[in-house]
Amino acid sequence: MLLFKRTYQLPFKHDVPSYTKEYLLKINLYKRFFKFFKRYIYIIVKAQKNLEVFSILPSHKKILWINIAAPSLGDSLMDLSSRGMLKGRNIDLFTDFKNEHIYRDDEVFMNVFSKIKDIQNIQYDLIILDSYSTRSIKIKSLIAPFTPYVGMFGYFNGPEVNRILFSFHQMNQLLGYDLSENKINKIAKNLITISESDKLIVNDIVPDRYITIAIGGEWEYKTFKKWGEVIKQIIALDEGLDIVLVGSNNAINSSQEILNKFSKYNFLNFTARLTFNQTVGVILKSKVFLCCDGGLLHGATAMKVNTAVLLARLEPDMLLTKNTSALSLYDNHNVNKINVNDIILKYREAFNLFDNHPLDE
Repeated sequence: MLLFKRTYQLPFKHDVPSYTKEYLLKINLYKRFFKFFKRYIYIIVKAQKNLEVFSILPSHKKILWINIAAPSLGDSLMDLSSRGMLKGRNIDLFTDFKNEHIYRDDEVFMNVFSKIKDIQNIQYDLIILDSYSTRSIKIKSLIAPFTPYVGMFGYFNGPEVNRILFSFHQMNQLLGYDLSENKINKIAKNLITISESDKLIVNDIVPDRYITIAIGGEWEYKTFKKWGEVIKQIIALDEGLDIVLVGSNNAINSSQEILNKFSKYNFLNFTARLTFNQTVGVILKSKVFLCCDGGLLHGATAMKVNTAVLLARLEPDMLLTKNTSALSLYDNHNVNKINVNDIILKYREAFNLFDNHPLDE
């Protein structure tokens, strides 16, 4: 079945960083085909097979983008990163309720929904489906059963890939390859909008000169546990620099440990106290942002903040693009294997991108 090739072949004519070869060697053919066949049959059962199209036309003025297959915040930001290419059209978003708040003040999406009942009576010219997972197809068939749709990932499923570049190149393909491969590679980055009200909140709470460190994490292999050692050396470099801690609920205990250890030093602790967009606003105004792979990394790269990021398992070219200001350190297995002195060197490199406050010896 020719469609099966779409599970591992890129849907556009250009190449992007991926682990496709590794995936094909690791997962046997039977498992891959069974997953594809299940999706293929489900599309037929839901009467959606003949509604698939392969272009976004000028006549497609009112569009709904369904982004539900990968509910993690970071994946959502990367998968939706190319939406700026659709400016000028009326674009709505249907997404996971956990991510809905991120796009409420978005510069592209007119309306954001997370409940099917709120959207069933709206008519669209086209649906953009994040993938052809059974969940995505089910939601599409409930919201707009007779509306044509295009796929972003479509049947492509399994191989790790640079999701930002994938999103941009696929959108470019759907729009008729208006932009060259070189142009896409230069402009591709995440997109996030900070509202004016959030900007005012941030301006009122941040100091004049500071760095931001994201602590905590959801996954053990990309949760750094030696920030205290890093902070000790940063303070030795510049005692007049304020340090802001950010993170979600999983960073609360770690932030308190840091505050207790450095009780005589001036910290601002915003962990689990701000919205995601407000936290990105804090990061935006900082001199340097230190972090591991996670949602806040992708928020920071949207703003092109000077960032030093610790990565594990996924190499830098799988997560970053040329259009970012992130300097990376990488370990094959776990971020905690990255040497603290190497982190400080990368931090100094990032800080020295600011001409006004160099950390030269």
